[in-house]
Amino acid sequence: MRVRIVLGVVLAATLLLGLGAVLGRPTGGAPAAAPAERPQATNRLAALQERLRAVPGDWTAWAALGEAYLEQARISADPAYYPKAEGALRRSLEVRPDGNADALAGLGALANARHDFAGARTLAERALAVNAWSDTAYGVLADAETQLGHPEAATAAVQRMLDLRPGLASYTRGSYDLEQHGKRTEAVALMRLALSTATAPADVAFCHQHLGSLAWAAGDVATAARHVSLGLAADPGAVGLWQLKAKLDAAAGDLTLALSSLDKVVARTPTVDALLDRARLLQAAGEDPSSSFALARAAHALFTANGGTDDLGAASLALASGDAAGAARLALAEWDRRQFGEVADMVAWTLLAAGEPGAALPFARRANALGQVDATLAYHYGMVAHAAGLKDTALVQLRLALALNPTFSPTDAPIAVRTLAALES
Repeated sequence: MRVRIVLGVVLAATLLLGLGAVLGRPTGGAPAAAPAERPQATNRLAALQERLRAVPGDWTAWAALGEAYLEQARISADPAYYPKAEGALRRSLEVRPDGNADALAGLGALANARHDFAGARTLAERALAVNAWSDTAYGVLADAETQLGHPEAATAAVQRMLDLRPGLASYTRGSYDLEQHGKRTEAVALMRLALSTATAPADVAFCHQHLGSLAWAAGDVATAARHVSLGLAADPGAVGLWQLKAKLDAAAGDLTLALSSLDKVVARTPTVDALLDRARLLQAAGEDPSSSFALARAAHALFTANGGTDDLGAASLALASGDAAGAARLALAEWDRRQFGEVADMVAWTLLAAGEPGAALPFARRANALGQVDATLAYHYGMVAHAAGLKDTALVQLRLALALNPTFSPTDAPIAVRTLAALES
């Protein structure tokens, strides 16, 4: 019911304001471009630093500087900006310890970026105690509650954000919330509304990326490819679109082109996920993935060295290295911190790899509990059910995975086909 309310508010705003009259995103932010392609971010940093040299007691400028460092971290995928952001935001609180919702919300956003979602929730609540009308703080709260596995609280925070400021940031969060609940049609409609309000090239590309991802998840390859093309026309440096293009290239059977697309991603934002995607593609192409694995480990080490916590990424690395038992331990440690569907899926998959399908089964169910439309989730559930001896469930889930997207993975889709054929025979 809450999700329908979110959509209703947005549609009402559309009727009142028109599609283009109103002017982001869940944890992780919009797709990043190379720093050289986003000079406005660098210019903003320089302007704020100059302002603070002249007026060192300007607490609002300190808070804005912290936010600018966070933006720079997002653009460059460089967590070395996190300590700088924290320093500026804490300096803002030193100058103005009371009534400083901006700095508290900024520290909450930083906590989300570092995957300290419980801390982010506390900071967002503190910011809202100071300023109950802060749509920014509600955005931080929505991101944190989503990742902590509290869907009702997340939807309520998104709803409040929409009430306070219908616009790009709240529309995209609303779309993501609907997607998490399996409301794909509504999620697409809301992201299209977000696209209609976007003006900056990076924001236009971001909306196309997520519209393309929604299409890809449902197996609509043609629509996904169209959004990739439109998004890259707006912002050729949008790495999220290049990562999606790599999936489309692999689905078309062109692993060379897929690797070329991923090379553009890791050259700009060498994240653990992107580097592991590249390693898997290299393996599928019969090439040596060791350099990508090494870089992924280095990226994870850099993230943790700058205050981040990511046992989910560590579990992915351990699983890719063949340490299934270690991967399961790390995934379960992440689950202890946040009961999010993505984490449940990783716990199930690592426990299956470790030879414990019975223990994996409740986590596979939990990962699919909200009904998110995703072929990989269905495939993992199907394989866990198959190993646990639940033939009917395995048949349903593997059929669903291949019906949603028969080319969801160059390595896993063929396994799904073979397993399903064996079950049906």
